[in-house]
Amino acid sequence: MNKRVKVLIVDDSAVIRQLLSMLLSEDPEIEVVGTAGDPLIARERIKELNPDVVTLDVEMPNMDGVTFLRKIMALRPMPVVMISTLTQAGAETTLEALEIGAVDFIAKPTHDVANGLAGIASELQSKIKQAARARVGGRAAPVTKPKVARPQWTGSNERIIAIGASTGGVEALKKLLMGMPAVCPPILITQHMPPRFTAAFAERLNRECPMAVSEAVHNEPAEPNHAYIAPGAFHLELVRVGGYYRCSLNEAPAVSGHRPSVDVLFRSVARVAGRSAVGAILTGMGKDGAEGMLEMRNAGATTLGQDEASSLIYGMPRAAFERGAVMRQYSLSNIADGIMDACDGDAKGHAQGAAPARAAKAR
Repeated sequence: MNKRVKVLIVDDSAVIRQLLSMLLSEDPEIEVVGTAGDPLIARERIKELNPDVVTLDVEMPNMDGVTFLRKIMALRPMPVVMISTLTQAGAETTLEALEIGAVDFIAKPTHDVANGLAGIASELQSKIKQAARARVGGRAAPVTKPKVARPQWTGSNERIIAIGASTGGVEALKKLLMGMPAVCPPILITQHMPPRFTAAFAERLNRECPMAVSEAVHNEPAEPNHAYIAPGAFHLELVRVGGYYRCSLNEAPAVSGHRPSVDVLFRSVARVAGRSAVGAILTGMGKDGAEGMLEMRNAGATTLGQDEASSLIYGMPRAAFERGAVMRQYSLSNIADGIMDACDGDAKGHAQGAAPARAAKAR
């Protein structure tokens, strides 16, 4: 980047503020311009220092992090990275923050915090720099179910949907799933997220989305009208046993820097389902999913990508598009229709016919 990313660190712990300042300052592209011990001080520091990114602790005195985040997004939308604990309560609160408008989060360890944070220093630095490039603003509106329901899907039981996402995926996946009918093909989802967070995310989606949503379990059937989220730290793959689709989990090494990896999911779907599959790659940093989606396209699947204008981080969709893996790009508000159009008819015909027309209407 041409200029350094200016960061304000907001955390009630002086130790955490010092650690984060030290770790972020090790990156020559990042400048820590200030710190604040509570949101009331942070509010003044934001006005004074005009940071590019704010790191915000979930649990704060005087005003909790989520309440302060709501005020930031309402009055002065800006990139915020949440600092969360690896607990169930921390996961629930962090997911709420991501829906409100936080760009990303870092899960800090509950024990030996200093060494734990040092171990994820490069991840923290990368997320701060990516957050500075994120499209922030106007994302805090609640997602609601569409007023006009799409006709129920009555297509082939061979259909399978595979979706990959990373940064910005919490909001994007919720909007996508809520735009789909309750009756739909099985959906396998890999979202970059640590353990505990994926379980809380699946439960949150299950409460609000038309279809059932759960964290995937090894060897369970992949049923229609159900979405399966890859558990944190496990790769999710599609397998076929006795003529039926099943979910398969493993702890093989990280692929494309991730476990779960979108590439792993997409490659398995290419092998097992071929042209019966529909793949979608959503917002996220990096290039995970690009090679796997190319394998899906080469196997005859319909492959869709979120467009740049609606992506919080146009990294993964861009990598897949530039690799030639994406047949058609859609805005987030229209990609659910693109997926179901492909499921309802011949994959190739819809990719070249109805989908472009619908995408053009979105612009």
